[in-house]
Amino acid sequence: MSDSNTLGHFDEEATTNQEYSQNMTERQEFTVLRTYKDFEIREYLPCVLAEVKVSQHYSSATSIAFGSLFKYISKGNQGAQKIAMTAPVIAAQKADQISENEWYVSFVMPSGSKIGHLPFPNDSNVILRELDKETCAAMSFRGRADEGLADKATRKLRAAAAKENISLSNETRICRFDPPFKPGFMHYNEIVIPVFLGEM
Repeated sequence: MSDSNTLGHFDEEATTNQEYSQNMTERQEFTVLRTYKDFEIREYLPCVLAEVKVSQHYSSATSIAFGSLFKYISKGNQGAQKIAMTAPVIAAQKADQISENEWYVSFVMPSGSKIGHLPFPNDSNVILRELDKETCAAMSFRGRADEGLADKATRKLRAAAAKENISLSNETRICRFDPPFKPGFMHYNEIVIPVFLGEM
């Protein structure tokens, strides 16, 4: 798998895009446990997410949430602190949720962050949430991560994991690493799905 850094399609101003690209220097931390032909099994370290729940179609959910999340890390918080942006931006969905148009869009806070040490968001739509250490299957793909391409990559990852008798959760995370002004064919993305450890 490539370790190139990249991100999805957001409708933001060019100045915001440039700042976003310059600041996104850190990547969510993980260790590769095992590599297969089409995917990896990774152990992600504990982290904190700044997250917005959006009830919209996937094509617009991330761009709607992006503004609130970017304001939070750009001093839109009670401490007026600027927070470093990390890769990726994540759009997550569970298959068993009531609405198929319900997405959880998140920024990963810098490594070592704790909720008690982060400033409280000014925007009530932004929620801080801690994730414990977890094991996930991950597969990379190139191109602008629209619904069709992301769905194709998700189905490919689930099929590849099933061939290896690896049981995956019903949550799918679409992870984007590149700013929108980068040509779409150069975008690097990943599908990340938590693994049921007892069934590996």
